[in-house]
Amino acid sequence: MVEIRRAVACAECGLYWDGGSEPPRCRNGNHEHRVFEVHRHLDPVVLPGGTRLTAASFDQAAPYVRARVPDYGLYLDPRWQPPWDHGHICWPDFGLPTDADALTRTLRAVLERARSGQDVEMGCLGGHGRTGTALSCLAALSGHPAREAVAWVRSGYCAKAVETPEQEAFVAALFSS
Repeated sequence: MVEIRRAVACAECGLYWDGGSEPPRCRNGNHEHRVFEVHRHLDPVVLPGGTRLTAASFDQAAPYVRARVPDYGLYLDPRWQPPWDHGHICWPDFGLPTDADALTRTLRAVLERARSGQDVEMGCLGGHGRTGTALSCLAALSGHPAREAVAWVRSGYCAKAVETPEQEAFVAALFSS
């Protein structure tokens, strides 16, 4: 079952709010506010080569309710503060990670955890931009051609994955050498 909500985001401020129940958090009339249909992700993803992990979006109503608690979580948004073992990557929404080398090292470690049989979860806020970009990077690290990794994630995980052209180019550039 897919739960869909209407969310509003201000890319300039980095603020978000529920478009159906909250007043705007950004009151600057010069800022562009984007309206999104948000659907909740808590989806299994099987990477090229068979490694499994779970991709998640942050559900404010019940962010840590799971049928099974993961062994480890990597989160790309600071709102995630789960009670299980986890790490964070500094990565602005709609943007790129602040340290590409740290991202690559962290994703390699996450991939090793998942390959060793640990139940690994990864997520950002909506489960699309940062999560989709990181999944594309994991696909490339798993042997899928980097230039095709975004298309692979969009077809196998979510058509809305990887939100900006910069995020798409990041994946190809990071693994082109």
